[in-house]
Amino acid sequence: MTAWSPKHALIVLGCTSVLAFSIVALASPRDESRVAGFSPASDGPDDQGAAIPRQDGDASLGREVFRFETFGNEGFWTNAVRLPAGIAAAKVTPMQALQLGLQIDSDALSASFRKELAQQLRADPSGQTSALLNDPAATLKLIKAGAVIGMAPKGELVGTSCALCHTMTDASVFKSSNGGSIGRRLDGLANHNLNLGAIFATAANSRALYPILQLSLRANKGKTLGRAPTGLTEKSTEADVDAYLNNPAYYPVGMFDDTFDGNGDPMHNMPLFRQDLAAPYGSGGSIARLDNFSNLVYTSLFDLTMLTTPGGRAFLHKLGGAAGDEIVDSYVRILAATGVHGYPYVHAAADPMPGSEEAPVGVRVDNTKLLTLNAYLVGLQAPRGAPIAPDVAARGRQIFRTAGCTGCHNVDQGRAVPTTIHPMKQIFPGDDPVVLAQRDPPLNPVMNTVDSIFDDKMAVVNASLRGEKRGIAMPLLLDLARKPVFLHDNSVASLDDLFNARRGSSAPHPFYIADMRARADLVAYLKSLDTNSK
Repeated sequence: MTAWSPKHALIVLGCTSVLAFSIVALASPRDESRVAGFSPASDGPDDQGAAIPRQDGDASLGREVFRFETFGNEGFWTNAVRLPAGIAAAKVTPMQALQLGLQIDSDALSASFRKELAQQLRADPSGQTSALLNDPAATLKLIKAGAVIGMAPKGELVGTSCALCHTMTDASVFKSSNGGSIGRRLDGLANHNLNLGAIFATAANSRALYPILQLSLRANKGKTLGRAPTGLTEKSTEADVDAYLNNPAYYPVGMFDDTFDGNGDPMHNMPLFRQDLAAPYGSGGSIARLDNFSNLVYTSLFDLTMLTTPGGRAFLHKLGGAAGDEIVDSYVRILAATGVHGYPYVHAAADPMPGSEEAPVGVRVDNTKLLTLNAYLVGLQAPRGAPIAPDVAARGRQIFRTAGCTGCHNVDQGRAVPTTIHPMKQIFPGDDPVVLAQRDPPLNPVMNTVDSIFDDKMAVVNASLRGEKRGIAMPLLLDLARKPVFLHDNSVASLDDLFNARRGSSAPHPFYIADMRARADLVAYLKSLDTNSK
């Protein structure tokens, strides 16, 4: 990562920020003194933090909001980003869409389509010779039928919903290797194979995604922060943007850059089940309430043109000063240059508390629908844990209780995670941030550890927004058997690697189990966890 100038930048958390950290605060006995608050042989930390209130609506209506509600963002994705036009021009087939990690709802398929597809898959289970799966015209028909999960048709337009990143299927009809599947919906599961970068690059106007790209800003003296060696600019072409989005080294599979900050900091997609156990929200714990988190997603990330409104401009200026102003000004010129007009698209009402957690960009979508979404997300059940032999489970659980894990985590996975924030230095001993800009309290200074992308998500937006510290919020330890990589920046390839001391004492989450058998028991135990684990 290149050095960054001591100017302003901004980071805003979005839909895939929920539970963004994988596993935090596990130490071997010899390391316990390095992490404050560890108590051997305990069932969880003494300090569980303050309870965070939540109001719920009708869960059955919330399901419809989760799956299909756009609040008008179809204008952004169809007329600004022009994703459907790009899919048509690129002649994307259903098989290629599946290879990008998209999921197809078999219940939304017509009876004739299901019958014909079943016949073709019986003849060739790989789908390589399936006429339907290799027909570009079929892709648009599937989208218009509402069968491509997360792409919500609204008349002639197509928007996006929460389900795009947070629903899988049971793959009862078809499974693409390392990609998507066709089957019945399984809402709430993280889509670890979703290649959002490549999907965005397919759009006919990916420049309309400018605020969530890695940028080189004049306010930062042309320097950039992120995975790519150089940043994009207002003058970057469609081809330049697509090259960035299509490069998995810059925009890895299973990740989403949910920060309109000019920084290249995609983070790993996370689940949305049992959100009653998950507060606060965002990897840095910057958002306390679930409905506020959802409102931020709908009023900014699902329609980036909302950032050009007075409320959007004020919010970005509050967080990033000159860099925030520059991002919006450049974005307005890009929209004009690419023929985008009639924005913003999302339907939302002015809120009496603009700039607050309730309405960061000054507006709020239908609050009744947000509360119904709350109810649906808290009611979605986590998957059962992986099978485990009783003796292995007993040994793994004992390690979890005695090796320091419960200094931060609870043993009972049906209990809400502690709402406390753990300081960055505790989780990442290599944290040595450079102050990039001072800000008014309660916001902490903008800061970043050079040569590490781990803390980029918390450089600007973190729990200091609500008077807390810059650090990490606790995640759910659920559905870990399906998770292919660990830590929010995808930097650790497996749970075994996470607890292996070869990563070094200054690495993020440097809490290790030296004995290979004990480490294997702990890994198996963690993969077995579900909400019935006590």
